[in-house]
Amino acid sequence: MKSHLKTTVLTLLGRQKSQREIQRLTGVHRKTIRRYQALRASQAAEANSPGVTAGSGAVEAEIPPPRPPGLDEPSAPSTGNFASSACEPHRTWIEQQVHLKRNGRAIYQDLVDQFGFASSYESVKRFVRGLWREAPHQFDRLEFLAGEEAQVDYGEGALTLDPRTGRYRRPRLFVMTLRYSRRSFRRVVWRSSQQVWAQLHEEAFRYFGGCPAYVVLDNLKEGVIKPDLYEPELNRVYAAMLEHYGVVADHRVAEGGSCPWHIRRWSGHVRDVSTGML
Repeated sequence: MKSHLKTTVLTLLGRQKSQREIQRLTGVHRKTIRRYQALRASQAAEANSPGVTAGSGAVEAEIPPPRPPGLDEPSAPSTGNFASSACEPHRTWIEQQVHLKRNGRAIYQDLVDQFGFASSYESVKRFVRGLWREAPHQFDRLEFLAGEEAQVDYGEGALTLDPRTGRYRRPRLFVMTLRYSRRSFRRVVWRSSQQVWAQLHEEAFRYFGGCPAYVVLDNLKEGVIKPDLYEPELNRVYAAMLEHYGVVADHRVAEGGSCPWHIRRWSGHVRDVSTGML
C-alpha cells in the first residue's frame, strides 16, 4: 500500500472510524484495514507495557534533529547581483536610462562618452538585463466618469451560413463599450450601411438606458466620410442621429489600422464559438 493511504487509514482508525466508513473514504479493502487495525493495537500494547515508561532514559537518549548549517553564525549582508560589476558606480544613471526605455548599446556609448567607462559592452548588457528583470512593468490607467464616453466599432466574424441566401458569409460584429463600467452592447448583422450603423447606436442607447457624452469610433465609412483631426465630416444620417441624442462623435484612428482590443477579443470569441458549431 502506498504511504499516504497507510497514513490515512491509521489516522481514521485513531479517530474510531468504522471499517466500512474507512473503505468508503479510501477505497482500501476491509481485510487490509483489519490488518492495520491489529498492527496498530499491537503497537499500542507494546507502548503501554511495563518495560517502557514515560520520561525514561530512552527518551533522553534521543538524538536531536540536525540544525541547518550556519544557523548560529551571522549571515553576511547581501551585496546584490551587481556587486562585482564595473557598472555599479553608475547604477543610478543607468536605472534612469533603463526607465526611459533605452537599449544597452546606447547606454554603453553614453557611458564611454560621458563617464570614460573602460569596461566592455557585455558588462553593460548583463547589468541592464538584470535591471529589466527587477523593474516592474508600468501601465497608464485611464479613468472616465460614468456616462462620459463609449467606444464603438465593427469586427468581422467567422464564415457562417446566411439564412437568407443559404451561402457562407462573414457577418459584421457591432460592439459599443462604456469606458467607465466596461459594460458592452453587442449585435451581429449581415449587412452594413449608414442606416444600419445609426440604428445600432439607437439600440445600444436603449439597452444602456441613456446616452454617453462622447462616442469614440474608428474612421469607418458608415460613420466618417472625411477623416480630419479637428473637423471630420460625418455622414448625414449618423450626424443627425447624434445631434438628436446630444452625443458628440470623437473619431480616432486605431494604431496600425486595427480595431480596438475589446473588438478583437469578442471577435475571436465569436469565431471560436461559430466555428465549433459548424
